[in-house]
Amino acid sequence: MTGPTDGDLQDQVSPKTAAALRTAMTRLFEGRPLRTDGRLTKENLYKEAQVSRATMNRAHAILAEWDAHIAAHGKVTRSEAKRDAAIADLKKRLAKKTQDCTLLERKLKAAHTAIAALYHDNEALRQQFNSDASKNVAPIRPLGPNRRR
Repeated sequence: MTGPTDGDLQDQVSPKTAAALRTAMTRLFEGRPLRTDGRLTKENLYKEAQVSRATMNRAHAILAEWDAHIAAHGKVTRSEAKRDAAIADLKKRLAKKTQDCTLLERKLKAAHTAIAALYHDNEALRQQFNSDASKNVAPIRPLGPNRRR
């Protein structure tokens, strides 16, 4: 069974049903669904219009408008586009923060290495000073009354 050709698109539904489908289609396109999740699917169209799928399938002109709109604008609703933009922005910000954290982590590791090297150098110098101090220090003899500096 074949459907009508492009030049022969007529709705085979009542005017009331056609109006319900057009109203539902408008609500879905504008992102104001009343009875569905708002995705731009034909299933949501007939549910939003509160008609059966078979009834919707007889509304050939309306379905042609639907298909043309989807082809021109895609299946993304305004709220989905906003959500996708927000997600993209958050991903970009997360990547930047991750990059910043990686840089700071590298700097922290470098500082840790430098501090450890300085600590070990300091300990070696203290040990050297303590061992050399006892060998090189001469006792001080008291100066007598006849001795001058």
